[in-house]
Formats: sequence, C-alpha cells, structure tokens
Amino acid sequence: MKITAKLIAPIFIFLVATLAWGQTQEATLNFVPAQSTVNFTLGDVLHTVHGSFKLKAGKIRFAPASNAISGEIVVDAASGNSDNPSRDRKMHKEILESARYSEVTFRPDQVEGKVLTLGTSVVQVHGMFAIHGAEHEITVPAQVELASDHWSLTVHFAVPYVKWGMKDPSTFILRVEKEGRY
Repeated sequence: MKITAKLIAPIFIFLVATLAWGQTQEATLNFVPAQSTVNFTLGDVLHTVHGSFKLKAGKIRFAPASNAISGEIVVDAASGNSDNPSRDRKMHKEILESARYSEVTFRPDQVEGKVLTLGTSVVQVHGMFAIHGAEHEITVPAQVELASDHWSLTVHFAVPYVKWGMKDPSTFILRVEKEGRY
C-alpha cells in the first residue's frame, strides 16, 4: 500500500499487503512492513525536506458490498528520518515528541466509492488519524490496486501539525510550512 500524505509536510505512504478474500467476500489486508513506505515532505523558504517513517504493522478488513472497513495501520514515529541528524533530533524531541508518542495510527471506518475486485480504483477513505497523543477525523483520497494475490494503496494527504498541537519548527530566518504532506 502506498500512502502519501501531506503533513503540510506531506507524507506519502506506499503499503504492500497480502490479500485474502473470505467466504463472505470480505478482504483481509495484511501489510508487509518491509515492502511499505511512509514518506513525508515539508517545505520551507529555502528548500523542501523529504523523509520517511517505517511501518510497524497493519491489518485491515474490508467488505466491498457495504464499503465497511476496519483495522489499523501503525507507523513507528521514532523511525522518522530526513537524512539530517540534527534536524531529525529536533523533529523527534520537539515536534513529534516520539519518545512520548511512539506511534502514529490510522483506523479507517468507511470507504466512499467503488473498489473493483481486480484492477485500479480511486476512492475516499474516512477514519481516525492519531498523532502526538490526539485523534483527528480525516478523509483521504486513495488509489487502490487489487490483484488476485496482493494489493497496493497510495494515499496523499496533509497533516496540519501546528493546528493539531505540535510545535512549529520555524525560526527567525527559516520559515516552515504549517502542515506536512504524506
């Protein structure tokens, strides 16, 4: 599954999962952390910062007939990496407070649109996004690609981290966007 989000620092998530259709035509989607990516982008006045997080776990159940979806995707907040050690220390200590809030989660509860049993579909996924100790209701656009033995999902969305209670990393000289893109 590929989930791309906008953290206002955008986040991009690509998640790959195994797919098992049950007797009731409910799909169980088990994420493969080693084949999944969660990327983010955060713009400032000088350049754009790109980074990634590691997926810890994920399991989703989806019933296409009713568009009901449940489960959870868990990202390791402490794994955030932008390839700049000093920036990453600040991100973990002051912004994400990842020692205190070690996980970022998404719990989907509804799909808007039709998911094809094979091929590519574009839908909206509604659910609760938890970051920095608080839950936020979101709906994100998703591109779902289903095959007989696997699936992928690409999602791009914005996380208004300052509005959601996280510290603004801007300084007197360096101005950073107030949301990230995933």
